[in-house]
Amino acid sequence: MAHRITGFVLGKATLAAIAFAGLLFLGAAPGASADDCQRRIRRADHELHKAARRYGWDSPQAAHERHELMETREWCWEHSRRWWDEDGRRWRSERDWDDHDHDHDRDHDHH
Repeated sequence: MAHRITGFVLGKATLAAIAFAGLLFLGAAPGASADDCQRRIRRADHELHKAARRYGWDSPQAAHERHELMETREWCWEHSRRWWDEDGRRWRSERDWDDHDHDHDRDHDHH
């Protein structure tokens, strides 16, 4: 009888531990997603500026990197309903980015 009770208690404790681990995992997921989003946007923004310096703002390479930045912002929006504004160094909670927001940088690169 004692063996049965011990097994029952251990089973409940195991289930409780699994449920708690699941809650911790779900609670950490938005933070991890935000870190991933910020990292992806920083990289895409850097690659755009690098291509613009190397090939010019109107080059096919810069156009490709602008497209990559736009897709990265879209990814962030789909996954966390916010996106990192690298130039403003802040999170944005509105889907208000401009795919041509770097066009003003043609004459003076700041990255």
